[in-house]
Amino acid sequence: MPNLILIEKKLKQFNKKISVDGDKSISIRWVLFASLASGLSKAQNLLISEDVLAAINAVRKFGIRVTLEGKFCKIYGNGVDGFKIKDNLILDAENSGTLGRLILGFLVNTPRPIKLMGDKSLSKRDFKRISDPLSKFGATLQLKNDKNLPLTIQGSKNLKPIKYLEKRGSAQCKSAVIFAGLRTKGTTIIKAKKSRNHTELMCRYLCLPISVKNKKNYDEIKVSKFKKIKPFNYKIPSDISSSAFFIALTVLSKNSKLLIKSVNINPSRIGLIHILKKMGSSIIFKNKKMYKGEKIADIEVKGGKALNSINCPSKLNSGAIDEFLVIFLVAAKARGISYFKDLSELNQKESPRLKWGAKILDMMGIKNIVTNNSIKIYGNPKFENKKNIVIKNYLKDHRVFMTSIVAALTFGGKWTIHDKDSIKTSFPNFLKIINDLKK
Repeated sequence: MPNLILIEKKLKQFNKKISVDGDKSISIRWVLFASLASGLSKAQNLLISEDVLAAINAVRKFGIRVTLEGKFCKIYGNGVDGFKIKDNLILDAENSGTLGRLILGFLVNTPRPIKLMGDKSLSKRDFKRISDPLSKFGATLQLKNDKNLPLTIQGSKNLKPIKYLEKRGSAQCKSAVIFAGLRTKGTTIIKAKKSRNHTELMCRYLCLPISVKNKKNYDEIKVSKFKKIKPFNYKIPSDISSSAFFIALTVLSKNSKLLIKSVNINPSRIGLIHILKKMGSSIIFKNKKMYKGEKIADIEVKGGKALNSINCPSKLNSGAIDEFLVIFLVAAKARGISYFKDLSELNQKESPRLKWGAKILDMMGIKNIVTNNSIKIYGNPKFENKKNIVIKNYLKDHRVFMTSIVAALTFGGKWTIHDKDSIKTSFPNFLKIINDLKK
């Protein structure tokens, strides 16, 4: 079968209830923490995607036993010092920046050198932002061109705690340093720009030596060496970033209604919701509850509301960093000119997403002005796409693919979208749910 999809018709109005796949960020963190627990941990609704499977394959290389039956996973942890490191060990993070960066934090005390590699996309991303702080602990990291994968890490038994300023709003960088701090005697102090906090919440749930003070513009995090992790079970909630495509699809679909069940609405992840509500979208949370430190809710979305432009506050960026491509689509249908700034971090993702967001708008004929860290979008509520559009050569970035599907189904035109297998990294059931909405 060809690895592309052809869309020639807009999606008709719908009224549906759906469930999306498990949260990728939590799934990967559960795998890593469970591998260090002393005994058997179990997960339900684990995201079965290439990124999570890469995490499972990585811990298996450390001698950790893992069994997988559908979305149910068992990990038999060997304790905090239970990794068995063989000579000439090579780890493949594939497309996962979360795995590639986080796992390095757990390897800062490993005396044997370990090689970390990734796919073409991940190998272009910046790993110096991780190697710099981890080197200060005492680990040795050698990178290709002093920046990229493949890299080799050799840990140290004489680690020293550090003070670290994380100013990009990168949860991956922050988490890698937290993991390294958990390996290090003394207290590591992190001053971090606001970003998603799944690592901190899981550490708290596991009663690990971490404290967090939430300041207005940053978090102060203190971490000490941990001695033990008790085995723990986890029912993974649905992923808000995967839900984002269906939220935007509904917002852009006249007279449509959607309920997404049991979604992780962690406050550090719902920038999309804040932005779209400011633009006039109808989105509400139902059946809210707490689960092991995370907030969970059903999300109800109603489409067809009049949309307003937005001068987006930068403080919402980190909470929506993976969702801006679909936010740009909503801005294209809004009245007036929308402005989004301080978005250079978007170009540090699987593909240069800010550039791709502008490119998709250009292909349709939506006027926009893009710089290296901002975009201005001239919205048109009556816009209908009449063009034939081909999406390809985007480094197999799953979010570019899914955004293109949303654009095709809501703006019209004839779309040929290549590399549909890209969704296997994060959301293998995406097209199945799309087809269910058509029924």
